[in-house]
Amino acid sequence: MEEWELDFEWIQLRHRLQKLTNAPTLPDMKGILFLIGVQEFGRVQEEFSKEEKRDLMHVAACSLLEPKGYYTFAGRDEDGWPHWEVDKPFKVKGLKEQETILKTSILDYFIKLNDESGQEE
Repeated sequence: MEEWELDFEWIQLRHRLQKLTNAPTLPDMKGILFLIGVQEFGRVQEEFSKEEKRDLMHVAACSLLEPKGYYTFAGRDEDGWPHWEVDKPFKVKGLKEQETILKTSILDYFIKLNDESGQEE
């Protein structure tokens, strides 16, 4: 995917998520990772602590990078938190390249989620 295509798909996703969540502004990368983390955790709460928010973004990152071979799902702990085993370290150099990998992984995640739910875009 060319850079302009990625940027276009990314901004479309941000607009769809803003509309879906009734947010006053477009969600940024951290906000989207938080949403994915909550989805993967499977439990919505009124509030999350700062540590839990950080953990939810880690859950999202592991979930997003699992299909790319970086992690393997290991199961859930007694509190229901998902855990992964590291298969290969995520040593992508450069912020731009890391951001590109995360954006494409997020777009793939929502495409798969949409396909599984049977909804049309």
